[in-house]
Amino acid sequence: MDFSYFKEHMERVAGSCSRVIVGKEDVVRLIFTAFLCSGHVLLEDVPGTGKTMLLRAFARTMGCECKRIQFTPDLLPSDLTGINFYNQKSGEFEFRPGPLFTGIVLADEINRATPRTQSSLLEAMEEKQITVDGTTYPMEEPFFVMATQNPVESYGTFPLPEAQLDRFFMKLSLGYMTREQEMRVLSGMPAAESLKGLEPVLSRQEIADMKAAFPRVSVHADVLGYIMDIVEKTRTESRFVTGVSTRGAIALYRAAQATAALRGRDFVIPEDVLFTAPHVLSHRMVSRGAESFSDAKNYLNRMLESIPVPLENRK
Repeated sequence: MDFSYFKEHMERVAGSCSRVIVGKEDVVRLIFTAFLCSGHVLLEDVPGTGKTMLLRAFARTMGCECKRIQFTPDLLPSDLTGINFYNQKSGEFEFRPGPLFTGIVLADEINRATPRTQSSLLEAMEEKQITVDGTTYPMEEPFFVMATQNPVESYGTFPLPEAQLDRFFMKLSLGYMTREQEMRVLSGMPAAESLKGLEPVLSRQEIADMKAAFPRVSVHADVLGYIMDIVEKTRTESRFVTGVSTRGAIALYRAAQATAALRGRDFVIPEDVLFTAPHVLSHRMVSRGAESFSDAKNYLNRMLESIPVPLENRK
């Protein structure tokens, strides 16, 4: 099957977003990978690195409506899902949808909301539906959530439990720009102005076709065995209390397929697995010691180096 158009679409998406966010093409590719896999992204980074602007640029590029929700301790589940209110004119209760009923959601500082509110968001992410007063409302496709959290400031926060972290397809970090990239940003057009000029580069039909096509990417038995070697290694490694779940293994498999498609291939090679594994797996493992996200990812990278890679990459 010809997947060259995947690569062309990816270049258009990365090129559009790079007009607003400089030097983060790899992060854009990973976000687009999660988007195609109908997964969701947790972005952990310090304030001011462009998390909100990145998602807005991605939403405009995809042609999707985007809503930002600022998570605070007093935010209620109904503030996300919507409520049934009494219409005095009609004399009946009517449902008023909340901000989750949109294409792309930015859940800003998700760890500042109470566990009850966090759970209402994660239910929508997992089930792709919302239940209010016994009535279930399906979410429209595409539905994509990018949640952010600040790794530095922990006062007044409610950290996500491991079981809820496992529901995020990827955990990413933008990081600081290089000196040259930041100088370009300082001397160039403000990001807000660049954002206004972005136009959708993909239609809804093209997005739907890509989502339907990438699972056809073939995975050879050797590569599948390599994926399982990685997953099983996380479960036996003494440094971790728990390893990667079956949900995490499925996520790695699908991420490798999408990555191969976005690189124009109809088969997965070990490099596709290695590229996605740190971002798909690092937040799914519980360490015995207090480690930062970057420490866990670095250790996972070292662990990946110790696992034999299949030498023949056959279809």
